[in-house]
Amino acid sequence: MSSVLVVGYDPQALPGVDAEVVRATLAEEVRRFGELGIEAAMTLVVFDESAEPAIVASLVERPWDVVVVGGGIRKTEQLFPLFERIVNLIRRHAPGAAIAFNTNAGDSVEAAQRWLQ
Repeated sequence: MSSVLVVGYDPQALPGVDAEVVRATLAEEVRRFGELGIEAAMTLVVFDESAEPAIVASLVERPWDVVVVGGGIRKTEQLFPLFERIVNLIRRHAPGAAIAFNTNAGDSVEAAQRWLQ
């Protein structure tokens, strides 16, 4: 069975974002992964000292086939240093995983599938 880890920014920490809607969309993505027979987990972080240890813990939890990095991290200029750290953490702690990028909370499945085929 394929495995996917989605790393994203916690919507509770994003000003002007309806966190409940985003969390519902993320839950739907996990359900969609399951329907496709793909084991999926999500790690949602904030930009502080807790982000890196949380991501490392998730990366070493198991061998991942794909790690999807969320658009909220990549597209937000002030989070760019976090994005760079995440890419390097993936290279270091999950070197066998493909790295994929979603464009929004609702297309993580499609991002992962590009690398699972």
